[in-house]
Amino acid sequence: MDAAKMDENEWTYHGEGNKSLVVAHAQRCVVLRFLKFPPNRNKTSEEIFRHLQSIVDFGKNVMTEFFGENYVHHGEVVQLPLDFVKQLCLKIQAERPESRCDKDLDTLSGYAMCLPNLTRLHTSHFAEHRPILCVEIKPKCGFIPFSRHVTQEMKHKVCRYCMHQHLKNGELIYGCGDQRDTAADWNELACHLKPFFYPSNGLVGGPHCTGTIIKELIHVITLTLLSSTDKCRAGDMRLVPSSQGRSCCEASPFSKELLRNGKSHAEGSGLPRGCLLYKTLQAQMLDLLDIEGLYPLYRRVERHLQEFPEERDLLQIDGPYNEAFYQKLRDLSTEDDGTLAYALTKVQQYRVAMTAKDCSIMIALSPCLQDECSDQRPVIPASRARFAFSVSVLDLDLKPYESIPHQHKLDGKIVSYYLKNVPPKKEPGKAGLLAEPDDCTLVLHKV
Repeated sequence: MDAAKMDENEWTYHGEGNKSLVVAHAQRCVVLRFLKFPPNRNKTSEEIFRHLQSIVDFGKNVMTEFFGENYVHHGEVVQLPLDFVKQLCLKIQAERPESRCDKDLDTLSGYAMCLPNLTRLHTSHFAEHRPILCVEIKPKCGFIPFSRHVTQEMKHKVCRYCMHQHLKNGELIYGCGDQRDTAADWNELACHLKPFFYPSNGLVGGPHCTGTIIKELIHVITLTLLSSTDKCRAGDMRLVPSSQGRSCCEASPFSKELLRNGKSHAEGSGLPRGCLLYKTLQAQMLDLLDIEGLYPLYRRVERHLQEFPEERDLLQIDGPYNEAFYQKLRDLSTEDDGTLAYALTKVQQYRVAMTAKDCSIMIALSPCLQDECSDQRPVIPASRARFAFSVSVLDLDLKPYESIPHQHKLDGKIVSYYLKNVPPKKEPGKAGLLAEPDDCTLVLHKV
């Protein structure tokens, strides 16, 4: 990227979250990620550079070890002309959602991260002029807490995500309850997807068309998520025996699917060891103690830092995220020896686990003809189409050390609200489940 030739007209608004904003190049498969700050920000340019570089280092030296180089694209920090950044900020302002405009794009430091555009196939540096279907998956936490430190039995039955939804929507606003609206939504989605899965008109139609297309989509996504295209060093870390802990959340559709098939539980995760979902689960399971067991250890580290604040750098609270940091994550012991080293290791493992619980998986799919497919590009087959694909993991910024007290307090609120406001479910009979309408749920069976 030639900083001297940067033209804001070649970049378009791509999206933003709470802490950063992304713009995409019109021709090249690259994006720029800028930090966002409130109007009264007090960060220096050097601090912003170090912050961005720590994100790059964490992705490169830590998360790549869990997921593999094919899945993690850590990017690099670049310095841009301030005039370009200011003009770009003005250009995209009208496209930003009003709800996100409480923070401004950083126009003072000139630093940003340059990354591949993960909504495209990352087999070429330039955008391919072919249709792309991009799907974002939020895997969330894939296991029920197994720690002996958990004090509420409900946490061993219902996952945090399901309980948190009740705290966030005390009253359900939309839940696909209106069958007419649901049918319209599915039909509209199928209309957009049909050219991808059934390129020739008339090959599929009628009342079963929508269901057929949606099942094709689920089939392709499932094969993609279960495929293995990369190895990683953390692949040999077996964090929990398959028989330990409850296998699934009783509030999830997966429990219903097990009962439909006459099963009371699932052995292990049922995921192939090399697939991306398995790797994600392994990283999430670094939360060995649950927040209830972790919080006292955090307090131990805090007391030490209050007494010896100059040791914060030595303890690598804020990095550097290097090989030494990664090696400490491999200590899976759960017997507290009372030392600062033990507490610090569990705190750092928890931060990595929380990062993995909040990451996104981006799947890019593009139809390809038989003669276009090669050994150099992975391909997923569908009934009447073949898809070149790429899979990436993003949103891998390490969760802040300072957020642990908030997580502890939030955990108590989530469980307390759920216990007070959600009546316990009776175990439904198999016949009752079979009488329910057939919904569209992605279920991964043991391979």
